[in-house]
Amino acid sequence: MENHLTEIITLLVFQLAIILAAAKVMGEICERYIKIPPVLGELSAGIIIGPFALGGIDIPLVGSLFGQSHGALLEESVSLVPVSTELWAVAQIAAVILLFSAGLETNLRQFMKYAGPASLIAIGGVLIPFACGVYGTIWFGFADSFSDPKALFMGAILTATSVGITARVLSDIKHLDSAEGVTILAAAVLDDVLGILVLTIVVGISESGEVSLSDVALVGGKAVGFWIALTGIGILLSKYISIFLDSFRVPGAAIALALSLALLAAGLAESFGLAMIIGAYSMGLSLSGTKIAHRLEEPMRAVYNAFVPIFFVVMGMLVDIPAMKGVLVFGAVITGLAVMSKIIGSGVPALMTGFTKWGSWRVGIGMLPRGEVALIIAGIGLSRGIVGADLFGVSIMMTVITTLIAPIILVPAFKNNIEGRRSSTKE
Repeated sequence: MENHLTEIITLLVFQLAIILAAAKVMGEICERYIKIPPVLGELSAGIIIGPFALGGIDIPLVGSLFGQSHGALLEESVSLVPVSTELWAVAQIAAVILLFSAGLETNLRQFMKYAGPASLIAIGGVLIPFACGVYGTIWFGFADSFSDPKALFMGAILTATSVGITARVLSDIKHLDSAEGVTILAAAVLDDVLGILVLTIVVGISESGEVSLSDVALVGGKAVGFWIALTGIGILLSKYISIFLDSFRVPGAAIALALSLALLAAGLAESFGLAMIIGAYSMGLSLSGTKIAHRLEEPMRAVYNAFVPIFFVVMGMLVDIPAMKGVLVFGAVITGLAVMSKIIGSGVPALMTGFTKWGSWRVGIGMLPRGEVALIIAGIGLSRGIVGADLFGVSIMMTVITTLIAPIILVPAFKNNIEGRRSSTKE
C-alpha cells in the first residue's frame, strides 16, 4: 500500500513538472510569435501532451505519463475524465485560485452597477442556446422529442459559460474591470446558476421520466439563496476580514488565510449544488474593495502564475480528436449553434441595456466559451447514462472549439478602444 501510494505521488510530481514546462513554453510561443493569448498555448499544450497524443505513449518501465490507469482514487470518476483523479483534483484547485483571483480584481461597485443588465444577459444567454441545443439534437435524429433527455442534455450543455476562460483573457488584456468585463463575469456567474437549474431538470426527467417542480424549486432556491447569502455576508464582513488578515505579521499569513477562505467558500458552494468556482469568485469579489486586496495582489499573482496554467493544460488533455470522427457533422452544427446562440442571446440584451454595438459584441463573445462548466455537465450526462460516447464527444468538441475561438475574437474586439457603453448611460 505504501509503495503504491509513493508511486502515485511520484507520477503526479512528474506530471506537474511536464505540465508547467509545456504550459510556459507554449504560452511563450503564442504570445511572442503568434501574438495570441498565452491561454491558447496552454490549451494546445494539453492536447499535445495529453493521454490521446504524446501522453498516451507507453514508456518502458514507466507506462504512459498521463491517463486514468495510474492510481485513480475514486472508481466512479474513471469514466468522467481521461486523466487521473489526483491530477484532476489539482486542476480543480487551480480553477478555484483562478476565480478567486478574478474576484479580487473585479471592481465591486462596477459589479453592483451592472448587476441588472447582467441578469438580462444571463437569461438570454441561457434560453436561446437551450432552445438551439434541443432543436438541433432532434433535427439530426439523436432525440425523438423535446422531452427526450438527450435533447434536453444538449440544450443544457449549450447554456454553460466558462467564467474561468473569459476571466483569464480579460485579465491578460487588462479589461477585467471594464464595463463589458464586469458585466460578462456577473452574467457568467448567473448563467452558471441558471444552467445548474436546467441540469437538475434534465437529470430528474432522465431518472424518473418526469420532473417535480417542487424539487426543482427546492434545489434552485437553495443554490441561488446560498450564492446571494455567501456574497452578501462576504461583503458585510469584508472590512473585518481585511483587518483580521492584516493583523498577522507572520510572512505569507495573509495570502494563506485568504486562500483558505477561497477554498472554504468553494467547498460550501459545491455542497449547496453550485460549482466550486462560483464560491471562490464570490469570496474574491467580497474582498475586492478592501485594503487587504492590494496587499494580496503581488503574492496572489505568483500563486496564479504557478497554478492556473495547470488547469488549462488539463482542460486541453480532455480533447480526444479521433473519437469525434463519427459525429463531426453534428458536432460542427451544434458548435455553430453554440456560437450563434450565445452571441445573439447575450449580445441583444446587452444592446437593450445601454451597451453600444461594439460593447454588445464584446459581451456576446465573452459569454461564448463553455470551458470547465460544460465539462462538468458533460461528465454528469455520461455518468448518469443520459448520453452515450457519441453525444459526449460532440459536447467535448463544442466545448473545445468555443473555448479556443473566444479568446481569438475577444482580444481584437477590445483593441480598437471604441466606447462600449452609450454616452447617455455613462456616469
